[in-house]
Amino acid sequence: MSTEIDKAADYIRARIGEQKRLAIVLGSGLGGLADALQDAITIPYQEIPGFPISGVASHAGALITGHMDGAPLLLLAGRAHYYEHGDARAMALPISTLKALGVETLILTNAAGSLRKDVPPGSASLITDHINFSGLNPLIGAEGNERFVDLCDAYDPELRDRFRAAAKASGAELHEGVYVWFSGPSFETPAEIRATRVMGGDLVGMSTVPEVILARHQGLRVGGVSLITNYGAGMESEVLSHEMTMRFAAKGANNMMKLFKTVIADLHKNPL
Repeated sequence: MSTEIDKAADYIRARIGEQKRLAIVLGSGLGGLADALQDAITIPYQEIPGFPISGVASHAGALITGHMDGAPLLLLAGRAHYYEHGDARAMALPISTLKALGVETLILTNAAGSLRKDVPPGSASLITDHINFSGLNPLIGAEGNERFVDLCDAYDPELRDRFRAAAKASGAELHEGVYVWFSGPSFETPAEIRATRVMGGDLVGMSTVPEVILARHQGLRVGGVSLITNYGAGMESEVLSHEMTMRFAAKGANNMMKLFKTVIADLHKNPL
């Protein structure tokens, strides 16, 4: 793996030059953040040695660097999912490459279903913790004591406070909740949604958790924010679909932009 990481990092470094300490993974419908970058450099995943290709229509599948109001930033516009590759380690190389490029803080975003009526589609939710309902783990097969990763503060407490402060300062709506990972690609059943509520879940989705584990294994500070695109199965009469995900992602885009522009500026001015 180290040789693959070196090849990917060397290729990217030759293209982007300046080191970036903050990286963001963009989930479904969150490509607007990439459009807001100044002096953007875009590298399609297929050009980067070893990078996985995302087959989700709403994921651009590119590494993008640039500046947002003067703050240097690296974006992964799209991700590879377990349900595409049957491998919980699908994002291992990209995240290890971020570490090799000097990234210290990684913010993960996703589209998620809400299990709470007070957290409606179009709103945003800070991820405070997660439940790995799938039982899969990207560190299975890893060697050494480092594989026994402490996840008590998987979602960095100081970074969570920064998001709360950014929401207050910008007027962005921001809820909070526990994210529950299902493998996908089928949506959850109404029974699974009821079970998830009993377990203490507030949000459901098909990504992010393996990336959090991989990033913590690499020693990165991690934050997570979900854009709510639907209620959980059985909570409403509308049939769940990816089209619904994209429709409500567009509805919540302005709120997410306000939140992220504020937190990015804060992290640039006052690094963690």
